[in-house]
Amino acid sequence: MLQVNYIRENREKVLERLSVRNFKQPELVDEIIKIDEERRSTQTSLDSISAEANAAAKQIGDLMRAGKKEEAEAIKAQTASHKENIKNLGDKLNELETAQHNLIVQLPNLPYHLVKQGSTAEDNEIVLTHGEPAKLPSKALPHWELAAKYDIIDFELGVKITGAGFPVYKGKGARLQRALINFFLDHATAAGYKEMQVPHLVNAASGFGTGQLPDKEGQMYHSTVDDLYLIPTAEVPVTNLYRDVIIKEEDLPIKNTAYTPCFRREAGSYGAHVRGLNRLHQFDKVEVVQITHPDQSYETLEDMSQYVQSLLQELGLHYRVLRLCGGDMGFTSAMTYDMEVWSAAQERWLEVSSVSNFETYQTNRLKLRFKGKEGKAQLAHSLNGSALALPRIVASILENYQTESGIKIPEALVKYTGFDMID
Repeated sequence: MLQVNYIRENREKVLERLSVRNFKQPELVDEIIKIDEERRSTQTSLDSISAEANAAAKQIGDLMRAGKKEEAEAIKAQTASHKENIKNLGDKLNELETAQHNLIVQLPNLPYHLVKQGSTAEDNEIVLTHGEPAKLPSKALPHWELAAKYDIIDFELGVKITGAGFPVYKGKGARLQRALINFFLDHATAAGYKEMQVPHLVNAASGFGTGQLPDKEGQMYHSTVDDLYLIPTAEVPVTNLYRDVIIKEEDLPIKNTAYTPCFRREAGSYGAHVRGLNRLHQFDKVEVVQITHPDQSYETLEDMSQYVQSLLQELGLHYRVLRLCGGDMGFTSAMTYDMEVWSAAQERWLEVSSVSNFETYQTNRLKLRFKGKEGKAQLAHSLNGSALALPRIVASILENYQTESGIKIPEALVKYTGFDMID
């Protein structure tokens, strides 16, 4: 959530950066500023009348103690309207603050200066490409056909149990999933991330804190009886560990990792690009989250990007890194890198990770601050990244490591799977 002081003091810059996102409601900025002017004026009037009321109350008390009852009653009569005025101004202030809040939460984060204007994924910048496409057999299969051939993932059984987008992993497919989870967690902890086990359901306050609510409620599974939401990513519970917390500056950066299942309602479109594991309603993911000093967050973003790339390199996958344009970036992000793996069988790039810097957008909602040596509390910066999401990594491994005799397991995973071939 943007800070109202920043909006008021930097109106032109806010409008310019929102235009990079192709934001369709720039008039909200002026509405927020107008309400804020009225709110501050109301606050000044309330403070003034409250001060008068307090001074009058003290004077009345002093007169009563001095036995000057008539003078005390005269002042009491003169100030009789203070209580009602204070109530009316307080009610008005609450209404203005609510109206201002309801408008501010509709503003997305401001893109970092390196983020370019654009409308769709076609406008994203390719930062780098690593490796070469795998050389596949002449009759290479997409992963959903490989899954059926080797009986390792059953999509129809998932439909029977739950519905589309909920696959059942079987045998070596299930073991490959577990191997990847352990591989990612071991590497995260070796890189200094503290592993956490967190709830898979969160309350509305947690959803608001990281920006899923009120923007993405339609994409989340909602348990209405208990008013709890199934998490779309471990980012939500992990970042909310620090909601309403003041951190010591010397404890920064805070680095956490967590494995969770993830749940997303969005149905998407039909076609080969969403077949099989390409888009699911339930999937597994290892997430990394950092809480950092504002002066270090973009250096941290580059470090997190390099970390995710190191995982892809160890798995031997051909990938590229994109810096997302304003129109393709998430609502809460100031800058995002996407990592995409080349699927030689599908002949298309598959997104496997997003690493984002949210600057103070989440921490302002979370009231997540740090206090330096001078004793002043200020908002920290938050970042998170997929390290990694499993479905498309599994799809990429199955497709890019297929041979005439079976699917070879990447060397880095063999000690986790206990086998080196799916056949």
